[in-house]
Amino acid sequence: MFTGIVEELGEVTAVENLDDASRFRLRGPIVTEGAKHGDSIAVNGVCLTVVEFEGDEFTADVMAETLNRSSLGVLAVGSRVNLERPMALGARLGGHIVQGHVDGTGEIIERKPSENWEIVKISLPADLTRYVVEKGSVTVDGISLTVVDAGPDYFTVSLIPTTLGLTTLGHKQPGDPVNLEVDVIAKYVERLMGAREVTP
Repeated sequence: MFTGIVEELGEVTAVENLDDASRFRLRGPIVTEGAKHGDSIAVNGVCLTVVEFEGDEFTADVMAETLNRSSLGVLAVGSRVNLERPMALGARLGGHIVQGHVDGTGEIIERKPSENWEIVKISLPADLTRYVVEKGSVTVDGISLTVVDAGPDYFTVSLIPTTLGLTTLGHKQPGDPVNLEVDVIAKYVERLMGAREVTP
């Protein structure tokens, strides 16, 4: 379980493409501190398992299913990535409940800079629109954000200088893909209400 509060902006240092998977090596001095085999680390919002680690780098295997459902397939050597370790029990929940299970991908549509913040418009797959509401929470590339405006096929978020400087959203441009995870509580409520409606 994660919170969507990115700990550091890491970097892809190697990519090994296999028949039905890829192995990534990533640099992240903060998230590798105390890391061990089998630990989870969120990479652009995708929960990955540490296979090996050495110094400030770790490797993770990414199966075809994950590559197809997320934007990790476009990563290359030198790509910057958002990194976060799982939340520790008893720690503050600074963002919102994030599973690291990507629901789909969107695309940066436009950026509107202002003096102290920036509005970013992101496309939204049709099957996720019902979960994204104004002032609700959404995870974009592993970043916990508040929805400013929820349209029929898009949403907007407002980014402060800290988010722009410390995450991938400070660098991504229109046309770039992003990983999306909607609020898991909304999905549970929908499932429970649906079951209630069909119960005699």
